[in-house]
Amino acid sequence: MSQDLCFKTAAELSHLLKDKAVSAVEVTTAFIERTERLDPQVKAFLNTDAANALAQAKASDERRANGGALGPLDGVPVALKDNTAVIGQSMTSGSKILKDYISPYDGTCTQKLKAAGMVLWGRANLDEFAMGSSTENSAFFPTNNPWDLKASPGGSSGGSAAAVAASFAPLAIGSDTGGSIRQPASFCGIVGVKPTYGRVSRYGLASLASSLDQLGPLGYTVEDAAMLLQVMAGHDERDSTSLNVAVPDYVGALQANIKGKRIGIAQDYLGEGLADNVRAAFEKAVQFYKAAGCELVDISLPHTALAVPVYYIILAAEASSNLARYDGVRYTHRSAEVSDAIDLFAKSRAEGFGPEVKRRIILGTYVLNSGYYDAYYLRAQKVRTLIRRDFALAFKQVDAILTPTAPTVAFKQGAKVNDPLAMYLNDIYTIPTNLAGICGVSFNGGFSADGMPMGLQLLGDVLAESTIFNLTHAFEKAHPEANKRPTLA
Repeated sequence: MSQDLCFKTAAELSHLLKDKAVSAVEVTTAFIERTERLDPQVKAFLNTDAANALAQAKASDERRANGGALGPLDGVPVALKDNTAVIGQSMTSGSKILKDYISPYDGTCTQKLKAAGMVLWGRANLDEFAMGSSTENSAFFPTNNPWDLKASPGGSSGGSAAAVAASFAPLAIGSDTGGSIRQPASFCGIVGVKPTYGRVSRYGLASLASSLDQLGPLGYTVEDAAMLLQVMAGHDERDSTSLNVAVPDYVGALQANIKGKRIGIAQDYLGEGLADNVRAAFEKAVQFYKAAGCELVDISLPHTALAVPVYYIILAAEASSNLARYDGVRYTHRSAEVSDAIDLFAKSRAEGFGPEVKRRIILGTYVLNSGYYDAYYLRAQKVRTLIRRDFALAFKQVDAILTPTAPTVAFKQGAKVNDPLAMYLNDIYTIPTNLAGICGVSFNGGFSADGMPMGLQLLGDVLAESTIFNLTHAFEKAHPEANKRPTLA
């Protein structure tokens, strides 16, 4: 029975807990035991604290016994990407420079999870400071894809996605700066949501690129992701970019009839580099929505081809600024052998940062240099405005836009690690969403001939999460085979 609990969705666990058919301690114990047995193969977690998780579960059971459950997810475990602040826990951001850092506070997202009674279980691995698309840039070890242990789980939220796919946790928190929730969700065959910029507070998230970062949920089903976003979303005065708008009933919106919905198809997302099997999965989804009574509309997003260079200029510039705080003086790694302050900064950062982080800091410092600012950074911001305008015009014609999530299924570990450009191009379909500040959800569109998941993506306008949840849920109900789980032994 205990291992069966690991294969329940978060919604199913919620019902079992509400009916008192199982206890939160039983649920949490099942995930702890499965993780301890199988995570040495997957390496989804950087660290776990079973005693702490069980204490949270016991508190949940006591609340429920006294009629004081805090919400539908009270007692349900959730994994956290290790760039999210939890008081008293380590927060390495996948970097040696923060390997000894213990957070002195809870981020807003963490506070909301605790207020909902959820069991915080495990710190999930990630590319260092969320810079990467394969989780191979973690300073500690790479994470493996549960569908093929020699394949990448994607990144940067690869640990979070792998934890859900391997049934080590029913839900996980990730962060998405250019696809870092959606691309690993695609590779691992689960659901991942990049909410509208400002929908979820960034307070307590280790910043990569402040104008692009957004926390979001990962789960096996759209309903699970909607339930978790319901908890995470909302205004926060501590985040100046937080949107002060009401949070709708995401779960309630799932069942609405999709007939008559207008779905945009952009040829700009279907060009060179898209694998034949992913294209076939996309075409099948198009036919499904057409048969369901949706109107398929050809749209144009003409500046899509410029999204990757624009993104990597803006991201690098913001990262070089945000990472300046990690200097060896306060709470970070400090080099043991230094002669003066400049030497302290240089050696601490050289020892603490990995090659990909250094690459982006150097690039970002370069484009912000007074001699190149106008030619690169300022021009990139202008093109970003054009990308936003493309989406604004498109959403006047359609309710959502259907695209592939990634050009291919999960690639093998090591296949792209020495080719940064090839790695960067893996996010070509997800990056524009972050540049425009809109929302997107990746869902499993089926499996390749060799059994690997193929992700598809629905993009929505600003604050249109309910619409894309509704459309994705309809696909999921008609394709239950897409929610099968990998076999680990």
